[in-house]
Amino acid sequence: MHRDERPRRWAILAVMCASLFLVGIDLTVLHVALPTLAGELMPSATALLWIVDVYSLTVAALLVTCGTLGDRFGRRRMVLAGFAVFGLASALAAVSGTTAQLIGARVLLGVGAAMIMASTVAIIRWVFADGRERAVAIGVWTAAHSAGAAIGPVLGGALVERWWWGAVFLINVPIVGIALGAGARLIPESRDPAPRRWRTADAAISIAGLGLVVYAVKQAGEHPSPGAAITGAAGLALLAAFVRRQRRSANPLLDLSLFADRRFTAATVCVLACFGCYTALLFFLTQSFQLADGLGPLRAGLALTPLAVANALGAAAAPWPARRWGERATVVTALAAFGGAVAVLAAARGGPVVPVVLVVAGVAAGTVMTLGADLVMSAARAERAGEAAAIQETSFELGAGLGIAILGTVLSVVYRAALPAVPAGADRSLSAAGEIARTLAPAQAGDLLRAAQGAFQTGLGATLAGAAGLLWATAAAAAVMLRTPLRTP
Repeated sequence: MHRDERPRRWAILAVMCASLFLVGIDLTVLHVALPTLAGELMPSATALLWIVDVYSLTVAALLVTCGTLGDRFGRRRMVLAGFAVFGLASALAAVSGTTAQLIGARVLLGVGAAMIMASTVAIIRWVFADGRERAVAIGVWTAAHSAGAAIGPVLGGALVERWWWGAVFLINVPIVGIALGAGARLIPESRDPAPRRWRTADAAISIAGLGLVVYAVKQAGEHPSPGAAITGAAGLALLAAFVRRQRRSANPLLDLSLFADRRFTAATVCVLACFGCYTALLFFLTQSFQLADGLGPLRAGLALTPLAVANALGAAAAPWPARRWGERATVVTALAAFGGAVAVLAAARGGPVVPVVLVVAGVAAGTVMTLGADLVMSAARAERAGEAAAIQETSFELGAGLGIAILGTVLSVVYRAALPAVPAGADRSLSAAGEIARTLAPAQAGDLLRAAQGAFQTGLGATLAGAAGLLWATAAAAAVMLRTPLRTP
């Protein structure tokens, strides 16, 4: 890093955090807006799922490619272009008049988010040469993304109740404009000094393979079918072909040797599992507050405020316990604590214990996300920072997608099994049961809603218990894999 850039490093970090805050918001902002949006656009159940899922699916499919392009053509250029795409897509989403238009705008939002996310942490790695400062910077950066994801439901609820569902996207536009202007002035250019030859075929195979796998998991979570299995198998075959090509190539698109470092691999797994459970917790609790407890969008979002605030604080403060007790002990303890908090939520049915447990879950999750991100970047050489950042952020987005899809499958299966005999279609989801109840006589409607809400709570308890088990298993794996000394970057 040049000397004249050091005094600006915290201003550069502020721009990076603002961009990641927006990306995090768009990951969850639609959660509380879905009932209102569905009432206006009238999407099918599958289309409604795609409105939510296509954003993270697109980000996950493009992150590796965008990271490599940033290493080759310049990370500053990639981030600024991402700002422009993200702002345009936000405006298009806000004025969408059909389901297809909104899904297309969400795809474009994912493209912009991938361009931003793949390069921001690499820029931080470049600007903050001091290891201790870099850990603090990544902690603040992680807090911004996590806070955006957690505040999304609160912001979305307020905007939907005050204006209309399109406002959850339109608010991005002026913020992106400010970030674009500030970024153009402050962000230094950085790239791989010896860029590898661009391989179009490898990029296409990786995007198609990852996209098909994530698509199959999402579809299987909503509508299990042989088609989803075939799609998933095709995606896995493409990913296997991609791995073979990378290992045999003298100039691979992705440096798979990064995974030779057990701490890099362990940190990636920790981030994937932790953020998957965290995002699923946000999504399912938001739906529970609205559909089972009858809260409005704003009140449902506000009920998650303890989780949002605690997550941001835990992410920002994570470097301090890591320096005092070590990264391994801190990560393992935080994962175990997160699992314990989720287990308590699985058994709780409300009351004063819920906000307290949400605080514990938020602090623990934020701690793991920050330290996991720092471990991933610290294990990579500076010139491979873009690829490491892309892998790290892919683990975040894959976690978000897979967490909701896999845990959502558990919820759906238990929900259907726990329901007594009900009218046709009511076993699809709690929201479907609510729509059917509107067509019944008051007494029958009340019986159906009570049965559906009880089945939903049973399914939610089983889902959260499964998430707790996953977090505890990840903690045990981290305790073993993080024993390997960290390679000096």
